[in-house]
Amino acid sequence: MVIVTKPDATSAQIDAIVKRIEGVGLEAQISTGEQRTVIGVIGDKTLLGDIPMESMSGVEKTMAITAPYKLACRQFRADPTVIAVNGTKIGGRKLAVMAGPCAVESTEQIVTIAQQVKKAGAEFIRGGAFKPRTGPYSFQGFGEEALKMLVAAKQETGLGIVTEVMTPNEVELVGEHTDIFQLGTRNMTNFYLLREVGRSKKPVILKRGMSATFEEWLLAAEYILSEGNPDVILCERGIRTFETHTRNTLDLNAVPVIHHLSHLPIVVDPSHGTGIRGLVSDMTKASVAAGADGLLLEVHHDPDNSMTGDGAQSLFPDQFQKLMQELKPIAIAVGREI
Repeated sequence: MVIVTKPDATSAQIDAIVKRIEGVGLEAQISTGEQRTVIGVIGDKTLLGDIPMESMSGVEKTMAITAPYKLACRQFRADPTVIAVNGTKIGGRKLAVMAGPCAVESTEQIVTIAQQVKKAGAEFIRGGAFKPRTGPYSFQGFGEEALKMLVAAKQETGLGIVTEVMTPNEVELVGEHTDIFQLGTRNMTNFYLLREVGRSKKPVILKRGMSATFEEWLLAAEYILSEGNPDVILCERGIRTFETHTRNTLDLNAVPVIHHLSHLPIVVDPSHGTGIRGLVSDMTKASVAAGADGLLLEVHHDPDNSMTGDGAQSLFPDQFQKLMQELKPIAIAVGREI
């Protein structure tokens, strides 16, 4: 159930509503919009008793939420969630661009790429310090040392940091260095990790599982939201289908569907979505046209010698710069800017 307050509801009235909810052992989740506050009631609403919540001062109406993802759904919050991080707003008019290599390989490498993607217009440097790999003998990342390299790139350029966290016990360490946690496709159903980042104060990029439905994806986001972290960014990165020509099948249906079902912002990763450098630019343009709130792109100045073997999907810096220019008229056409 959600409780919608009147436009002129005072903070004292809202506090009284929350006190009644929590007084019977239920949880209150507050979402403050431009005109109204919406309070989500988590738990068995019958515990509130027979006196209707509408009788309380400041309450305009109550509504039952039918979606299983209570806090992520549009019923809970009609206005789109906009997340401010490192001076950039994700979910607003301006598209957020996050670019960088698959993995952090050296300080020189990550600083060089950060300088190049910033020059082209990116707001975040992305790169893996801890790398989940399909095989146990593949390069797994440099861990804490790579986190320090990312910090050096931020100090040099001012770009925000996006990097992956893989286990609950690494959340504190990674959180000391990053601006945004990234949870990869393999961890979309790592419920202990979802809860742990939910207890943090850092925004979280939640990538779609490679075979996940929209409902499963939003329920994964619900784990994070239910722990008190409202700053969840969904990321469409391609799903596994019968097609083998591309690495994955980039499901751009996800962008308008998520905007219809949820208030959470959604970004697109065309690099993993295709796995082919020659397709990344076209699918990036399609992502913007579909209404994406941001982009997550792999860029490497020497992709042929990438330690992860993912160089085939990485743009060269000059390709990235050209793409950023080509995106501008598309963004304007759909009421956005880049």
